[in-house]
Amino acid sequence: MPLPQEKLYTIEDIYDLPEGARAELIDGQMYYMAPPNRRHQKFVGELYHSILSHIKSNNGSCEVYPAPFAVFLNEDDTNYVEPDISVICDPSKLNDKGCSGAPDWIIEIVSPGSRRMDYLTKLFKYRSAGVREYWIVDPEKNRITIYNFEHEETDEYTFSDTVKVGIYEDFSIDFSQLDI
Repeated sequence: MPLPQEKLYTIEDIYDLPEGARAELIDGQMYYMAPPNRRHQKFVGELYHSILSHIKSNNGSCEVYPAPFAVFLNEDDTNYVEPDISVICDPSKLNDKGCSGAPDWIIEIVSPGSRRMDYLTKLFKYRSAGVREYWIVDPEKNRITIYNFEHEETDEYTFSDTVKVGIYEDFSIDFSQLDI
């Protein structure tokens, strides 16, 4: 007897979700997202502000977007993510719906329900899609894991460290100065 077929979802299914429901789509599998907690949002706000301030003060051409912001990783209809923070330096990737293709830099803030997704599934997906740099900020472990895919480097930091941003020559974020 054949095994039952698993349903493959598409971006159309994401847009058909009930009002207020959020999910991501990876290789046709839908992953529902719980609302983030206050500390998670504090991290997003502080990091977004630091990145935006750097871009503006240097007349940078990159753009930064906090979640919810649609990222269509591949040129298919089975991959859709909403990273906590996306930095896109190629304006041709931006349209009214979001970002078509890999952002240059993605930051995910780990939540209790997203640990496996952030450390495994998204790590593989972001690397294979062409993301240049991926940060995993883990409040529970007081750790920032940096994947610089361009240089095939991985580094770990704590919330008392200053972390160099790989896609910029002159930008670091001092986590000890963030109001978190």
